[in-house]
Amino acid sequence: MATYSPSAAYHSATAPAVPPFPLTALQKLALPVGAILFDILFWHERMALNMLVYTLFVLGVSVAGLPRTAPQWRSGYCWLLLAGTVLSAGLVAVYASSAAQLAAVVSLAGWLGYRNQPHLRLVLYAVLTGVLNLAPATQRLLQLLRLPANLSGRVGRGWFYGRLLLLPLVALAGFHLLFVLANPKYAALTTRFWELVGEALDMLFSRLSVPHVLFFLLGLVLTAGALLILPIHYFADHESRFGEFVQRQRDRVASLGVRRPDFRADRFPPLGLRREYLMAMSLLVLVNLLLLVVNLIDISWIWIDFRPAADFDLTQFVHEGTYVLILSILVAMGIVLWYFRRNLNFYPKGLPTLRWLATVWVVQNAVLAVSVGLRNYYYIVYTGLAYKRIGVYGFLLLTFFGLLTVLLKIWQRRSAYSLVRLNALAAYAVVLLLAAGNWEIWMVRYNLQPRFHRVDYGFLLDMPDRVLPELTAAAPTLAGRELVQENDYSQWVALPEAEAQARLRQRIQDFRALETQRHWPSRSLADWQAIRSLPLHATIHANEPRP
Repeated sequence: MATYSPSAAYHSATAPAVPPFPLTALQKLALPVGAILFDILFWHERMALNMLVYTLFVLGVSVAGLPRTAPQWRSGYCWLLLAGTVLSAGLVAVYASSAAQLAAVVSLAGWLGYRNQPHLRLVLYAVLTGVLNLAPATQRLLQLLRLPANLSGRVGRGWFYGRLLLLPLVALAGFHLLFVLANPKYAALTTRFWELVGEALDMLFSRLSVPHVLFFLLGLVLTAGALLILPIHYFADHESRFGEFVQRQRDRVASLGVRRPDFRADRFPPLGLRREYLMAMSLLVLVNLLLLVVNLIDISWIWIDFRPAADFDLTQFVHEGTYVLILSILVAMGIVLWYFRRNLNFYPKGLPTLRWLATVWVVQNAVLAVSVGLRNYYYIVYTGLAYKRIGVYGFLLLTFFGLLTVLLKIWQRRSAYSLVRLNALAAYAVVLLLAAGNWEIWMVRYNLQPRFHRVDYGFLLDMPDRVLPELTAAAPTLAGRELVQENDYSQWVALPEAEAQARLRQRIQDFRALETQRHWPSRSLADWQAIRSLPLHATIHANEPRP
């Protein structure tokens, strides 16, 4: 029989609480190393090669801390985000583009989220889990900064061992002075050693500043959030309530025999489901007829031999038309999601008819999306490439995939959560696709083709430095063209050829000066290739033949 001990109760009450989630030996070593590495790589540096180095460090520590039987190794999402993180970080080191940087940050946060909760399926929830891990990781970091327990005892032991080392240290100092007096080379070596120590201290204190200290603390917090994985169950618990398929609901009726009775005034009569079916069928029939007329007009006008007139406003034709059609497609998808959200999926009498009407509606919206793509294509053919025109095709890829998932919802009774999960994966794939493209180089090559008499050269001059070799090679072809740029009021103004050439030469000089000042963490492969491709003394003449 257990007996009560007052001394044991006292010691258990006064003993310090053991902090949750103790750190492993690898985390104790990697945390300060990662904070110092972050400071070295990113202080006054842009995101380029440093992102690849830091990402590989974080992934290496995270993967090394996983046991062989961890559920992360059996999760396809973890493998996908791991591959996407390495790919996007490599693309940052190659291009240092904004799309690649965004993809790298999202991928790393998503991987850390799946590292935290491997059973997550929604990519967005994984990214949010990875970001929210910063809060408990920072709290755990603050716990490490507290004074250790039994501090007085540790100080006493330190003083004891310090007194033991006092006599050897005094003897060492005495012999050091004797050797300095007796050996000139030893004295010179000692003097040089203390000079190096002084230079190191001067460099250290010259680099220390309030912004630098705050930046180091930021790096410490981010490194802790990446390496100290503390369980975040909020989004995993929230996701567990959703299913992949719509279930028939037999509750929310005025009866105590169901799980969730509802005794409120019923706004729908007993035949409310049939009325909802008739409403949905009427709406789908009418909008299908209306969309059929619109699609026939687009097919006859845009698909077959589109030739704009001389005074045709192609900008308005694309911008306004594209925005309206995209909004129409989104509304169409919302209508289908609304009517196929609940028990209408199980209405036996009218479900086949409703499914076919909705399928025709989705197919017609796909045709409408093709018309949007053709509008954008003609705009590119007549005016050239730009960021938004490329983004339209990325959005259309997501639109086609979204329409396909809507068909899955119609015919397989998929839930809205299933559609969000699949489309989130598609959106992540499109982000990686946009990050992998060398879009600026392709835009310069396309827009400077001889068939374009009018060139938005101001837009090309504002592109990243890696396009400068392409602009230099195409400089002789600018003679006789109409060069324009957009002013602060979104108006096109003329850009004289001499001014364009002068601005290009200035860009090249600034690029050379910037590359000489950059440290290795800020360098990218594309910029390194660009600086090597540019001649040492570039002289740009408009009338020289193009090599």
